[in-house]
Amino acid sequence: MKIILVFVSTLDGKVTKWGNPIVRSWSSKSDQKYFSKVWDESKLIVMGSKSFDADPLKPSPKHLLVVMTHRPSDYKYYEAGGQLEFTSESPSQLCSRLEKEGHSRMLLVGGPRIAASFFKEKLVDELWLTVEPKIFGIGGNFVTEEKLDVELRLISYEIVNDEGTLITKYAITRYNQH
Repeated sequence: MKIILVFVSTLDGKVTKWGNPIVRSWSSKSDQKYFSKVWDESKLIVMGSKSFDADPLKPSPKHLLVVMTHRPSDYKYYEAGGQLEFTSESPSQLCSRLEKEGHSRMLLVGGPRIAASFFKEKLVDELWLTVEPKIFGIGGNFVTEEKLDVELRLISYEIVNDEGTLITKYAITRYNQH
């Protein structure tokens, strides 16, 4: 299964503005349009519970949305079979199960803890990163404080507006030991 991590970041590497988890409050219309398109084209989407809690999503027959949490029972109210589920599986357990269920591509949409956990288990195949020409100084980082050593190769990039928002796609070429 191909796992694609999607994020938007400022030039100084912040994925939240001063800690506010709602990204659409600061990302460009160009990024929001791009993200909506990527989302709509994805059957399987995985996120962490903090991302879900910040903006709870409704089930959709177009997608299987899987929310990773240490407390899946806290979310029983939201569950909808085949559309919205909550799990405490590790990234590798989750990937193994979903691959056995026939999924060939996973869109991993956040947040930093989930990104770090998938990187630690060497599961991310591509990183699709929008870089917004902004600097916040304070905000959430792309991944949580983990020792990582990941090499990437640029697949493509596109400047999508007059401000210089970049949509980049990278392939993970190597996970180094640390």
